[in-house]
Amino acid sequence: MKDVVISSKRIKREGLILFFCFLVANLTNLYAIFAYQTAFSELISQIGYVCLFTLALYVFLGLCRFVYYLIMKFFKNKK
Repeated sequence: MKDVVISSKRIKREGLILFFCFLVANLTNLYAIFAYQTAFSELISQIGYVCLFTLALYVFLGLCRFVYYLIMKFFKNKK
């Protein structure tokens, strides 16, 4: 059985993408706090929802990247 090797460059890139998804989720939460004029304690108390939103963003971006890869592979084989 072959070993799967993931390069450190790939791990860093995926970590950076996940970090930016977390940042977007937190900024969305902060916007909601301002928009609905709620307490800032919700920034901490809603961290579970922020993490779920982060994972949803990460999966969505992964699907978008996969579709992009398939489209590019299809057009590359056409030539």
